[in-house]
Amino acid sequence: MSGRGTDQDHGDGHDHAEHPPGAEPNHGGHGHSHAPADFGRAFAIGTALNVIFVIVEATYGLIAGSVALLADAGHNLSDVLGLLIAWGAATLAKRRPKGKYTYGLHSSSILAALLNALLLLVAIGVIAVEAIRRFAEPSPVAGTTVMIVAAIGIVINGATALLFMSGRKGDLNVRGAFLHMAADAGVSAGVVLAGLAIVLTGQTWIDPVTSLVIVAVVAIGTWGLLRDSVNMSLQAAPSGLEPARISAFLRKQRGVKGVHDLHVWPMSTTETALTVHLLVPDGYPGDAFTAEIVESLKERFGIDHATIQIETDPDADCPLESDHVV
Repeated sequence: MSGRGTDQDHGDGHDHAEHPPGAEPNHGGHGHSHAPADFGRAFAIGTALNVIFVIVEATYGLIAGSVALLADAGHNLSDVLGLLIAWGAATLAKRRPKGKYTYGLHSSSILAALLNALLLLVAIGVIAVEAIRRFAEPSPVAGTTVMIVAAIGIVINGATALLFMSGRKGDLNVRGAFLHMAADAGVSAGVVLAGLAIVLTGQTWIDPVTSLVIVAVVAIGTWGLLRDSVNMSLQAAPSGLEPARISAFLRKQRGVKGVHDLHVWPMSTTETALTVHLLVPDGYPGDAFTAEIVESLKERFGIDHATIQIETDPDADCPLESDHVV
């Protein structure tokens, strides 16, 4: 960083200390925990269960001549891909910084969350198109077989979603995997109810109507994931972290007369970084001063990696002081 004074870099992004009592709450569930939780086992179990289910569903779809089951098997195959993407990103995020990747590959979890949101949108788009087509071209539905296989899907997808439930609020990548599985459990539940209604009434229009209702529900849940992952990809301040509040906090620190070039952005779906210039006209206050601020930023705002530059000459122009310069 250019400018006057000393550049003090504290906090390596891997501190696991808990927020003390009275600290500000976790902001928006975007990774103000200080390291990604290990969901490797959950990803492995979830992937294996869903691969088995895809094979079973496709097999019974062929036996029963059910296009609905075959289509759902294809949809579930996309969920396996979603799990693998999230799993791969979680694994890459553990790699240490090396070479040109000075932050490591932590941000791969953001890309995975974005890709999973897009996959969800594609999946519900395919379901919606198929449902609309069935209004124009109704086809017989093997209600009993569909109900049985879909019931198995509720168990498989519901169990997989539970594996990720504990991490869905603290890691957007894990949240993407959770939404994928929870959405599938909901789809399977809807298919069971539709199958039962078709068996009892013989009305085939129930199937596409149920599908469209499920599409609407999943789309609502997916929108939040897509919005948050796009914001993170654009390095926006994580939800719940207001730069104005952080700036106000820094201005209250002893000897600080000015704050500029403040940037807050997500390093990954679980870690947040900050850089800032502080004007301290009374002279450089020492390393303990910046170390104390870094610790306070971690405790109050959940910022894992803070870099603070101290400037002492109020008459010198910092090239980064303007709000329009980054």
